[in-house]
Amino acid sequence: MARLPFVDAHTPGVDIELVAAVQLRRGGALINLDRQLLHSAPIAKGWNAYLAAIRTAGLLDGGLRELVILLVAVLNRTPYEFVQHAPVALAEGVPQNKVDEVATWQTSTLFTPQERDVLAYAQAMTLTVQVSEAVFAAARAHFSDREMVELTATVAAYNMVSRFLEALQIEPESAPGGSR
Repeated sequence: MARLPFVDAHTPGVDIELVAAVQLRRGGALINLDRQLLHSAPIAKGWNAYLAAIRTAGLLDGGLRELVILLVAVLNRTPYEFVQHAPVALAEGVPQNKVDEVATWQTSTLFTPQERDVLAYAQAMTLTVQVSEAVFAAARAHFSDREMVELTATVAAYNMVSRFLEALQIEPESAPGGSR
């Protein structure tokens, strides 16, 4: 169960315009993550803008973006993040078998060389923070400067998301106590 009470449009003092903006980005409904972020309007506004830019304004391929988000979720043991992004990965064209095997990408034969280089980069950023020259060079070979910034920002942002979710014990909407 989440460590803080959930906030919604009916919570006294909540920024109704912000709630509407977040709902618009989400396609109409707040998720449990939003319902925690809304405790701080400035944080929720910045978060909404930053994650919207990462998810919708970049050149980085959506399938690659979602694979790294899924790997970050696995590495950080954040089921909420995985549950939220598995359907997005599928919608971005990532096959179900790759979603299922992202945790074992290093031994799986399913992933392309580009995907393996991107996953290695995400794993290094997540587990050791420092990225070796070899791992960076392998990922860099596939991308423009802008795409490398977007890849790096994606991994960094979803590590932030993982830490927020886990510290506040935010459960997936379908989990007991995780109301929608």
